[in-house]
Amino acid sequence: MIESKQYDFDAIVVGSGISGGWAAKELTEKGLKVLVLERGKPLEAGSGYLGEHAPNWKFPYQGKKPRELYAEDYPVQSKVTHSFNEGTRQFWNNDRENPYAMDEGKPFMWARADVVGGRSLIWGRQTYRFSEMDFKANATDGHGIPWPVEYKDIAPWYSHVEKFVGINGKAEGLPQLPDSEFQKPMPWFALEETIHERLKKKAPDVTLTSARVAILTEDLPGRSACHYCGPCARGCSTGSYFSSQSSTLPAARATGNLTLRANSVVERLEYDEESGKISRVHVIDAISKERLTFSARIFFLCASTVGSTQILMNSASEAFPNGLANSSGVLGHYLMDHTLGLSGAGVFLDNMDSYYHGNRPTGLYIPRFRNLNGQDDDADFVRGYGYQTATLRVDWQTGMNAKGFGASLKDSLRKPGPWIFALAGFTECLPRESNRMYLSKDKVDRYGIPQVVFDFEWSENEVNLRRDAKIQADRLLKAAGAVFSLLGNDDMSMPGEGIHEMGTARMGADPAQSVLNAHNQSHDVPNLFITDGSFMTSASCVNPSLTYMAFTARACDYAAKQIAQGVL
Repeated sequence: MIESKQYDFDAIVVGSGISGGWAAKELTEKGLKVLVLERGKPLEAGSGYLGEHAPNWKFPYQGKKPRELYAEDYPVQSKVTHSFNEGTRQFWNNDRENPYAMDEGKPFMWARADVVGGRSLIWGRQTYRFSEMDFKANATDGHGIPWPVEYKDIAPWYSHVEKFVGINGKAEGLPQLPDSEFQKPMPWFALEETIHERLKKKAPDVTLTSARVAILTEDLPGRSACHYCGPCARGCSTGSYFSSQSSTLPAARATGNLTLRANSVVERLEYDEESGKISRVHVIDAISKERLTFSARIFFLCASTVGSTQILMNSASEAFPNGLANSSGVLGHYLMDHTLGLSGAGVFLDNMDSYYHGNRPTGLYIPRFRNLNGQDDDADFVRGYGYQTATLRVDWQTGMNAKGFGASLKDSLRKPGPWIFALAGFTECLPRESNRMYLSKDKVDRYGIPQVVFDFEWSENEVNLRRDAKIQADRLLKAAGAVFSLLGNDDMSMPGEGIHEMGTARMGADPAQSVLNAHNQSHDVPNLFITDGSFMTSASCVNPSLTYMAFTARACDYAAKQIAQGVL
């Protein structure tokens, strides 16, 4: 056990979501006394998931959205994600009570949870490794600064977290999408098997594989395999899908070293010039408005990309007038997100005699296949994209307003229609200095903390990627045997709508160009670590949460060793 007589705690973690939960687990298991500060409301795993199995008719107005309430209290949250509804509203941030400064000319959709567990309760659970190509992309094409780590440095930590999280998927041996530590994949629909065989013959440049998802298909201690009940975003009392509520926070509690404090709004970190370290955190109790302080040896910011950067900016001092740990001046810059949207959908009349049962909580995946060996001859962009797929069968809901009467109408509604196979492209965003967040000079929130402002635009490269994703989707749907192809669109999604914001406190080898070193440790302030999406130096085209978890576990290991050696 590490002695900490002069500190309230050995470590303070800000945020209890995906990265905060992992920081709590890893640090407590290494013997540190840890305080987790969560600005959201308390929530009990399982019993707190009020809408988990409730059918729509159990909700007021059959679950229909109360339009005036959504417009007044949730104008951002209700638009930024399809998982916002009456079954999940309790998890989300109230925009009226907790506003940020929205620029109508350049809107950025900031999705925020407001409970213990954060967005780990409501994420899509798609979990993919970055590849060697991803970590070398900046150095290869000159966009952004080089990553200070390589794939081989992170690979063991990917394995470490995957074994605990539980990832179902299928090994493919693709260099652009390294395989994970897999549980057995979820079963495919018959049509998906048919499409798979056709694409192998007519579009051999692509791989249709199982989506790699943080949902159990085999039991783990304290968690059960998925029983396909759906919808996942309302909470999962069996712990079948990964969240900090079901997994990392219980593991941290089991050590006896965890203190978790909800309704704790972190105002700022206090920098001590004499020691050159953070001495304490200043907290506002969301209920009583009481102001509190807590001290620790080390501090982990895991409050989300925007949340952590807001705290750093609001922690300006004489030593760091432009924000804590910001001698480089890059804090808040190089904000990234993924663009997303329907790239195409096809109507299929194959396998009409088959159906499915249960609610499989994921589709399939087509990994990046463009620009794998340098610039494709016909590509007017760098980097690439992947497709997340959805397979569905036209049913009575599609024809519920059809004209008719009596037995013949009922009989027609009972018969399922054709299959639909859809491709949604997730495209990479380049790191650009002009894409940034900063603090408003004249708007504060209800705690007196300056509100966040965004200045973000898609570049020509992102526009060209989306256009290509639509063109290629049409090619693949025809190769798959669609009898009718519904073209998607190449309209750009709203910035922030991908809910993959990252990059505002990037890591790098040069302290003059980055906020963090290769271990997620501040170049300027050695007892500060940041392991949410803000550390990201590039975005890849894959969902980033697995990478956050791996880097968090690695940073915790490094920090604990630094403490044991007396460095921190």
